[in-house]
Amino acid sequence: MSESLPRARVAELLHLASRKRVAVIGDAMLDVYLDGDVERISPEAPVPIVRVRERRHALGGAGNVAQNVTAVGARCELVAVAGDDPAGGRLRQMLAIAGGDASIAVAARCTTQKTRIVARAQQLVRIDEEDDSELSEPEILELVALTTAAVATADAVVLEDYNKGVLSPRVIAAALGTAARRGIPVVVDPKFRNFFAYGGSTVFKPNLRELEGALGAEVELSDPQALRLVLPRLGVRHLLLTLGEHGMVLVSDDADVVTIPSYAREIYDVVGAGDTVSAYLATMLAGGASITEAAMIANMAAGVEVGKLGAATVSPEEVLAFLA
Repeated sequence: MSESLPRARVAELLHLASRKRVAVIGDAMLDVYLDGDVERISPEAPVPIVRVRERRHALGGAGNVAQNVTAVGARCELVAVAGDDPAGGRLRQMLAIAGGDASIAVAARCTTQKTRIVARAQQLVRIDEEDDSELSEPEILELVALTTAAVATADAVVLEDYNKGVLSPRVIAAALGTAARRGIPVVVDPKFRNFFAYGGSTVFKPNLRELEGALGAEVELSDPQALRLVLPRLGVRHLLLTLGEHGMVLVSDDADVVTIPSYAREIYDVVGAGDTVSAYLATMLAGGASITEAAMIANMAAGVEVGKLGAATVSPEEVLAFLA
């Protein structure tokens, strides 16, 4: 790992990235963690009783991508949607504390909130409160305007799709069109609903299950030519296929297929690892990294993130310490 990407080069790219600006467009959400103890089973039903000892809040989805961009030291503008509710207020407050510029459109819906109940470091259940229906016409027009303005001043773009409604075809087209005119890289973390709407993006980053579900066929990872055939169907320059504990595969039409092994030393919680990868990919590309360099550094950052509980940020100092 360190032989193919020297520590000095990683430090240089992290420094260059810290001077850049990244626009993050997508579905922001509020993560809630209820930590407690289980000592008995409920007499009402065969379920554990959790006595809550601590309540914690964290930024999820595109909000977590944004705070990881700022953790690198780069400037970030987030374009997202939240409701006019307590969860939306908390989300805005946390984004302000994280230090990014947030353009949050107010929608006539609840703010997406995921509550995880945890006992003895084990997640027992997750409760999702959300509305993933299509946004109204005025809300879409507002998002298109906010997206165009954010991308117009950025050095790189992240489109973070969780199928919650922000990344409609018109918002996607506005982001990709503005980025293309300015010649800046676009990193896409897709979901199934608009999977084939990101033609022209720089890096397309699904996991294996998402790619196979969209293609309707099993993907043969051992066949480089078969992997390259996916690129024209998606209309993208690079495919970065994430494989969980097995690392990543980087597919480009003009280079050898690159397998990047997992760098995780301890896997404690995989929540938020994909957000960290998106943030580091975009900031490294903005800083002048090659696609292979960006993917390797993003994979290092993910190796740090999975050693933490919940969606968490990863600093440049932690990446460099990880290399050491």
